[in-house]
Formats: sequence, structure tokens, C-alpha cells
Amino acid sequence: MKALVLQDDRSLRLVDRPRPVCAAPTDVLVRVAQTGVCGTDRGVLLGKFPARPGVVMGHEAIGEVAEIGTGVTTLKPGDRVVVDPTFYCGLCARCRRGALNFCLHKEGNELGIDRDGAFAPYLALDERFLHPVPDGLPDDRAVLIEPLACVLNNLEAARLRPADDVLVLGGGPIGVLTALVADHLASKVRLVERDPFRRSIAARYFAGVPGCAVRLCEPDAVDGPTASVVVDTVGSLLERACALAQPMGRVVVMGFDGNARGELRPLELLQRGLSIVGAGDYNGLIFPRAIELAQRLPLEGIVTHHVPIDDFPRALDALGLTTGYAGLKVVIQLAEVTQ
Repeated sequence: MKALVLQDDRSLRLVDRPRPVCAAPTDVLVRVAQTGVCGTDRGVLLGKFPARPGVVMGHEAIGEVAEIGTGVTTLKPGDRVVVDPTFYCGLCARCRRGALNFCLHKEGNELGIDRDGAFAPYLALDERFLHPVPDGLPDDRAVLIEPLACVLNNLEAARLRPADDVLVLGGGPIGVLTALVADHLASKVRLVERDPFRRSIAARYFAGVPGCAVRLCEPDAVDGPTASVVVDTVGSLLERACALAQPMGRVVVMGFDGNARGELRPLELLQRGLSIVGAGDYNGLIFPRAIELAQRLPLEGIVTHHVPIDDFPRALDALGLTTGYAGLKVVIQLAEVTQ
């Protein structure tokens, strides 16, 4: 099969790879329909996040069960499924305490980072990490379930309350999803994005969501302590986020950027009563809740591009790796879209 593989120079190349097989009794072979290009994928290609050269990238995947191992009991061939790529062993000390997202055996098991992922026509996984897609849920909505789980994890860590004034920094797909969900839970939500194209496309999306009251702002239009909850979906705006948080505010660091650095004054945190939260990856127990919420939110409007795998450079162009942004959520298309 043809798969998109990370090279030593952090580029992607379409190469031949053996089709995976069900090696264990509980393995499931998935025929991938589409895989979203995550901000983490973009960060890997830009040198902001580590990944193993030679790995098949991609983790935001949906597809159809092609084959099952002899011990699989929850799925059958033909079932539509969504991938939960945050693996855990279930047996280590952290897993036994319920901290599945901090499993001690996570290294070497991050899909699309150091274990072959879903920028390929087929993917083999343990059935634990595959969830049935509800009937009638279109592919373009189902492919955003995994990012939605990330959003739920971070907003839960922020202890979001109905009276909160939420400020989301960054208007990429995760920022838009964060603002969308926060709009359902808090009293006031603003989304700050520097790029004019992304501001305009986010504004068009929110305008089409019934009852949505998210406001779009340019960075210069927001100043001083102005929100009880600030979410940095970029991953490099910690100092700015703290400056924008009200006394007793909560600042959530959500974006992944291994090159980012920030300088904070401990006395200021103490005197202003700020809480800085790093939520980490989502706990696997959140994933079923994301599936339920996806049935009530028009997530599909966030998808702007479907790019065939053999035309993958166009996906990178749309995400601003070569020129300016030309899209919001881009998916690598490997099968016909189900509406």
C-alpha cells in the first residue's frame, strides 16, 4: 500500500509499505476512509514536535472494519469506526489509578508519532481503541471526534462554569472547536486569531451554527485582564495568556510547541491567584463523551479540504507550510465520503 512516511529531513513522502495484518486475536484491520491533518502533524513537519523518522504519520482517522482477529467481540467487518489514538496498557500503576493518558508504556505507542499511523489505506489496532460511529453521522463530522475529545479534556481541566468569560487564543481547527464547545458551556466566548483568512473562515463557520455567539477578535483588540478562562491553543502564548487572565483566572496550555519558552513572575501568579493548567492528552474515558457530543454539533463545517493521499502536498499548502493559510481543517481522503 502507499503510505505517507516521515523522512529524516521532516518532510513527508509517499512510499510503499506492507499492508498491516491482524497479528493478535484482538486486532482489527481498518480500511481507512479519511484522516485529519492535526496541528501536531504540522508541528512535526515544522520541527516543533518530535516524531520518529520512518513512521507512517496520521492519527485522526475514521474508516471501516475490513478484518477482525479471532478474539474480537465488539466489532464486525463492515462496521464504521473512529480511532482513539491515545493508547494505554490498562495495567501499569498510572492506568490502574485511572490516569490512562499518562500510561507508563506510552513511549513507542503514540499513533502517527512513533508507531505507524493512519496516513495510509489500512491500519491495524487493538479493538479497545476503535469505537463504532453512530448511524447517520457523516464522515466529516466523525473525523473530528478525536480533536473534540482533546477540547473536552482541556475545558474540563479549566473547570469551566456557566458564568465564565472565555478567551481562546488561536483560530485553527482546535481553536474553533474549543470556542464552539465553550459557547455551549460558558456565558461569553471570544476567539483571537492573527491571520485574516482564518478569522474570516471561522466567522463564516460560526455564523452558520444556530445560536452561536462566539466573537472573533484581532490580537490588538484584546488587552489587559479580560477573561476568567484563557486557552492557548497555539502552545507558545503562555505569557500573553496570563496577562489576559483576570484575577483568580485559569490559563490552559493546550497547543503543542516544543520550541516555545515563557517567562513568568511567581509573585504575580501568587498575588493574582492565577491557575496554570496543563491538561495533557485526553483520558480515554472522555472519548465516548466526544462521540455523544459530536451527534449534536455541526462539526463538518470546519472541514474545508479533502485531499487525495497522492496529492498530499496540496494539504500542506492549505495548512500554510509553504505559503499563507488557505483552509481550516484538511483531511487526507482515502475512500469515498459518507454523508
